[in-house]
Formats: sequence, structure tokens, C-alpha cells
Amino acid sequence: MKEQDKLVRALRALAPGTPMREALENILRAKTGAVIVVDDSPQVMEIVEGGFHIDSEFRPSALYELAKMDGAIIMSADGQRILRANVHLVPQAAIPSQETGIRHRIAERVARQTGAMVIAISQRRSLITLYQGTMKYMIRETGFILTKANQAVQTLEKYRAVLNQALNNLNLLEFEDVVTVYDVVRVLQRVEMVLRIAEEIKLYIVQLGSEGRLVSMQLEELATGVEEEGLAVIRDYLVSQGDRVPDQVYKAVHQAPMEELLDLVGLYRQLGYVGPMALDQPVTPRGYRLLMKLPRLPLPVVENLVNSLGSLPQIMAASIEQLDAVEGIGEVRARNIKEGLRRLREQVLLDRHK
Repeated sequence: MKEQDKLVRALRALAPGTPMREALENILRAKTGAVIVVDDSPQVMEIVEGGFHIDSEFRPSALYELAKMDGAIIMSADGQRILRANVHLVPQAAIPSQETGIRHRIAERVARQTGAMVIAISQRRSLITLYQGTMKYMIRETGFILTKANQAVQTLEKYRAVLNQALNNLNLLEFEDVVTVYDVVRVLQRVEMVLRIAEEIKLYIVQLGSEGRLVSMQLEELATGVEEEGLAVIRDYLVSQGDRVPDQVYKAVHQAPMEELLDLVGLYRQLGYVGPMALDQPVTPRGYRLLMKLPRLPLPVVENLVNSLGSLPQIMAASIEQLDAVEGIGEVRARNIKEGLRRLREQVLLDRHK
């Protein structure tokens, strides 16, 4: 499991509205502090000394009461049972730690040594810190997270508006067949920026738990269709290079460092273009993206159309008979394609003058 996936799963278990979060907040308010290991693997049990065998069902009130003792608490890996309390944890002292407090230093070393999910609650600073493997994450108050989430949503709204403008411009350039590599990679850059902000908001939503419904609805509205647009752009402009397929290129773009997104060079190289003047190179769309905007035109039919006629300009110039000859397209669908592209072009021209 990826580190990010582990973090999301852990944050979901500690989100507001969950029994675990209730217990942690009770411990915070009591200012008792605690170290809680949510893992009962052999690697964890090897470093456990002393304490009491509990082996009872997890309840927020029970965890709160047990946290009043000095030692750590061991829970089952699924968080459903409290196994031991008041235990002494003995991780390897050679494991590096930047923490200054004893409780947090032990929690970090246990997490690094065993890969377990370890929660440390500061008695004096009233902070909840999550450790898992090499990851460290501060669990903030709901109000703080909600403020950050709303700020991120506002940023996403601005970036989505910029993306929509870039897509409208690309639509116009494609119908006029004057697209350059620069126009393509700018759209891909905007798509990826929107998706990365959306990923950040998803992390906030996980932390908000039951308080994140409104933010989740806003995210769904703003991010809908963005990933599909990015993949369709790659389908239209990817230079054929052996076994490289659009899905692989899309994944590579999504994993690219931020510096590569900002200078555009890495993006056009991902698409297969080379040379210092590549950004000015004229390119012709295959037509996937615009054809997929037409109603009742499935992807297999779009692929047949592109494979038969080659590019968007050729598809637009094709007669009803030529379209009808493509597998999966009858006369009715051929007329709908011609009419749909005409209406889409008129709408694009209309949007330009708004």
C-alpha cells in the first residue's frame, strides 16, 4: 500500500465523528497525554514490556480512562479492541528521531521500526500527532482544517476558471486547425494543477469526517470531468512511440514533479515531442476530445472514426457517405456527428465573443 493511501486510511479512522476521535479529544481535554499503538503485529509485541492485559472491546470512555496511566496502550490493528495498557515500549535507540519529548520520540521510533500506526497526544501542548512508518502528521482542530479546506476550494475555483478558458481556446484552435504544442501543454498543465489542488482538498475532507460533506460537494462539482479532459488531450496529441499508451503517459504526467509542470519542457517530452523549438511546432488533433463531447457517441465508435479518417479536420470534411462507411456508424449516426460538430463549432465561436 502506498504511503499516501496509508495516511488517508489512518486519517479516516481519526476523523471527527468517529469513536476514536471522540476518545482522543477526551484525552486532550483531560490533559493527560497518551501513546496509542494501533497494531498488534509480532514486530510491535516484541518491543512491549510490562503493563496489563486488557483484551476488551474498544470504547471511547475505556480508552480515555486507560490513558490516565503512564504507559502506552496497545490496540488491535483494526482498532476494534484494546489489548494492553500501561506498557513500556522499547524501540531501538539507534533509530533517528527529531522529537524532543520522550513520548513523541518513542512514538516515532516505534512507527519507524514496526511500520505501525502510532498516536502521540501531548500533555502540555494539547496536540495529536500521527506516526506511521516514516510519516508524521499533525491532527489539527476541525475549525482549522475547515478554514484551510475553504481556502483550497477558493483556489480550485480560480484554477478551474483558468482551465475552462484554456479549453475553450483549444476548442477554437482545433476547429481552425492552428494548434501548436504550446497550446496543448498549457491545457495539460492547467488540468494537472486542478487535479493536484483537488487531491489536497480530498485530504482535508478525510480529516473533516462528518464535517466535510459541504466541501466534498463543492469538490465534486469543480473537479468533475477534469481527468477525462486531460486523458482526451493526450489521446489527441501523443506522438506514437512503441508501446506507450495514453494511460501510461497520463500517469507519468500526474507523477511529474512540480518544477516539470511549471516549465512545460517535461510535459511536451512526455507527449513525445523533442527539440528546443518543439513548443512552436504545429500539431493536428486526432479528434477524440471534441468527438467525445457529442451525445450518444461511445469511445469504441470514436476510435473507429479516428482510425479510419485520421484527424479532426478530415472527420469534419468527410461526407455523410464516408462517415457511414466507418464501422459502428450508420446513416443516422453519421448525420448526428456532422450536425453535432457543426453546433459545437458554432458554440465555440459564440463563446469567443462573450
